[in-house]
Amino acid sequence: MAVNESREITIEATPEEILDVLFDIETLPEWSPAHQEVEVLERDADGHPKRTRQVVKIVGVTDEQELAHTVHPDGVAWTLVSSQQQRSQEARYTLTPVGEDSTHVRFDITVDPTVPLPSFLIKRGAKGLLDTATKGLRDRVRKVKRG
Repeated sequence: MAVNESREITIEATPEEILDVLFDIETLPEWSPAHQEVEVLERDADGHPKRTRQVVKIVGVTDEQELAHTVHPDGVAWTLVSSQQQRSQEARYTLTPVGEDSTHVRFDITVDPTVPLPSFLIKRGAKGLLDTATKGLRDRVRKVKRG
């Protein structure tokens, strides 16, 4: 059964500063507890990740997955290409400027695991994932801005 989740946060940074962090995908293991390995397999003409291989561990389940990334005018998205533990995954960050130096960030994700998981594990995994995708991103952007 697919799980749909979303969360919103405002980050005191421009969309470009946030995208710089999101495009620096190899650093994900530094700020995302779920990401154990990240490898860029292919980049687009602008040098942004186009295809990645990631090893992720959530609620005790380890998964090696390949993702296809797409850059949009207002953010970035990805789609699952292959996985051992998921049928599908779609995720997207939508960035909306707020004033001159803040950005409203919306993160949406849909995941369809292959193995049925108890609802309490799904809720725990979703909370951790959403916390990392929003609060973790905000903390990483702040750290990068401070240098």
